Amino acid sequence: MQLRWDAVTVDCADPGALAEFWCALLGVEVRGRWEQYVGLTPASPGSPRLVLQKVDGPRPGRNSIHLDLHVPAVAELPAAVERAVALGATVVREVEQEGQRWSVLADPEGNVFCLVAD
Repeated sequence: MQLRWDAVTVDCADPGALAEFWCALLGVEVRGRWEQYVGLTPASPGSPRLVLQKVDGPRPGRNSIHLDLHVPAVAELPAAVERAVALGATVVREVEQEGQRWSVLADPEGNVFCLVAD
């Protein structure tokens, strides 16, 4: 049996509002809505899409997975972080390790993601 990676699903309280943030950040559109789900178009053909799922009640305090989004160069990282913050993200921390730089951010509902310089 061949499996295909289709989507990454993020639990959230308000998928419609969170979709606005992720659509603006990724430069994509809402692909569809169904019951408690809002699905976004893939960022590029063949890439997995992001699906936002409304859940009731609190989530665990820390994500068990997170997204790494890459920017083409270290020089472009500050602008990518500024853009994400302008859209509603918050900076959790900046990391430099063995010559690699990335920023850990949280979306408007606190879901952690990283912006990583190639």
